[in-house]
Amino acid sequence: MLREQIERHSMLKLIRNLFCLLLTISAVSAFSNQAEVIGTLPEAISNNAVAAAKTSTGWQLYSFNGLRKSKDWQGVTNLAMRFDLTTRRGYSIDKIPYKAGRLASIAVTVKNKIYLFGGYTVNDKHEEKSMPDVYQFDPETQKFTYFTDMSIPVDDTVALVYQERYIYLISGWHDVGNIADVQVLDTETKKWFFATPYPGDAAFGHAGGLVGNQMVIVDGVKVSAVKNNRRQFSMTNSAYIGEINADDFTQINWRQLPPHPGHPGYRMAATGIPASNQVMFVGGSDNPYNYNGIGYNGEPSQPSRQRFVFDLITQQWQLLTPHAQATMDHRGLLLVDGKTYLLGGMLGKQKVSNQVIKVAP
Repeated sequence: MLREQIERHSMLKLIRNLFCLLLTISAVSAFSNQAEVIGTLPEAISNNAVAAAKTSTGWQLYSFNGLRKSKDWQGVTNLAMRFDLTTRRGYSIDKIPYKAGRLASIAVTVKNKIYLFGGYTVNDKHEEKSMPDVYQFDPETQKFTYFTDMSIPVDDTVALVYQERYIYLISGWHDVGNIADVQVLDTETKKWFFATPYPGDAAFGHAGGLVGNQMVIVDGVKVSAVKNNRRQFSMTNSAYIGEINADDFTQINWRQLPPHPGHPGYRMAATGIPASNQVMFVGGSDNPYNYNGIGYNGEPSQPSRQRFVFDLITQQWQLLTPHAQATMDHRGLLLVDGKTYLLGGMLGKQKVSNQVIKVAP
């Protein structure tokens, strides 16, 4: 009898310990899936160009241009904001020095200077125009300086930095249609070059990242047809890896990849992560939409929780745990000290967000 009681007690203890272990694993899993809102911007903004730079007071995250919460043509702005990662406070800074606000502009950082490219304007007749100008922003002085014009004005493009000198603009929208051109800006000479064109469907709202000399570009929206003089848009479910030639930065060896896991994404946030040799993609929507978040098919577009990476070592896609916060309408994912951040964007029901979110690793 005593032996049976001891065995029964031991079994109950083992079951209790296993139950506690399962609860712990579940809690860790749930925590890793949390979207950590670390602060807010002074104003809700979407479709905004973003970049990060380090100043004498620490790391700053920046937002340029974009769409205010009214989500109409009058909500298109040239607003500029910064978020201090040390104090976790947001601040307004001087607006970008052009007359009209912009959508679908994009920004990158080279040697701690931020370069802001183009975007498009919208007037009261809903006419859109791709803008050519490139501005340089100094994080220390918080001043904008006109830098140059693009060879081909392009918006809703992907911008990637190579060797802390060259900025690649891959595909995107130019006035009336997508272009497959890859434009390269040499930030030291202000000269433009054309690199090997993008071999996939010319697209806008696509996403990508670069590590070393390898870039990964996925998805976006293509013009699928023209009916009654109106363009028809559809998602492109494509993925390509491009390797920049070490001896000639204008030569890119493109190779098609299998489609990534999950659904195709429009305006996902993406970045290269050198420490892990991966390119990460977050959020987006599987229903292409106009700037107000309503799909070209008339249906409200929904944000996604999907997260995935392409591993440049194994050359394989990896599906990650879904992000806790569904988001869309991004122009970049910011990488600072191994952590990634989202600024603004759209949440469920096309709500324009002011959140600054640290994305789980």
